[in-house]
Amino acid sequence: MCGLAKSIWDEEYRKLIDALKMARKSAGLTQQDVADRLGRPQSFVAKVEGCERRLDVVEFLHLCRAIGADPASFFENI
Repeated sequence: MCGLAKSIWDEEYRKLIDALKMARKSAGLTQQDVADRLGRPQSFVAKVEGCERRLDVVEFLHLCRAIGADPASFFENI
């Protein structure tokens, strides 16, 4: 394996998720608001933000759209 299996615990992954969470809050959105926009349960957003569930690239893009954020901007600080 190339080390990706544990990336959910990786510091860089956590920074990405923290940035998404901050962007959601800055947009004045609750987890439920984002979940509604995604057509997913609130627990999906909670598990992502709690690093219990790993996002794939497409889910990341959908989440960015749901909070009105530019996906590229999240990679500047990682």
